[in-house]
Amino acid sequence: MARIAGVNIPTHKRVRIALTYIHGIGRNTAAGICEAVGLDQARRVNELSDAEVLSIREHIDANLMVEGDLRRDTQMNIKRLMDLGCYRGLRHRRGLPVRGQRTHTNARTRKGPARAIAGKKK
Repeated sequence: MARIAGVNIPTHKRVRIALTYIHGIGRNTAAGICEAVGLDQARRVNELSDAEVLSIREHIDANLMVEGDLRRDTQMNIKRLMDLGCYRGLRHRRGLPVRGQRTHTNARTRKGPARAIAGKKK
């Protein structure tokens, strides 16, 4: 079981797919990591040697912000917007869509389940 950036990587998947289990690494970034380290993307994680896993780990630590650091940075950016009191911060604070989507209908993911309004029945 390979452990990179505090995440257990699935052993029977290909390296490019297995790296996407780390928060902050998508398919293109995973392909870039494989290319930078000099690995064949078709190889499986259980076929990697300890030295190759170590080189992947060192490359990620040196060049990318992943997992806890990335989550903390994102949360700090949202908190900064909320403290500023800008429009995006207010939308975050109220739990409404931030990027201009309509809220008259839809937006149930951000607003939560619909609540009944007393006396609205027609």
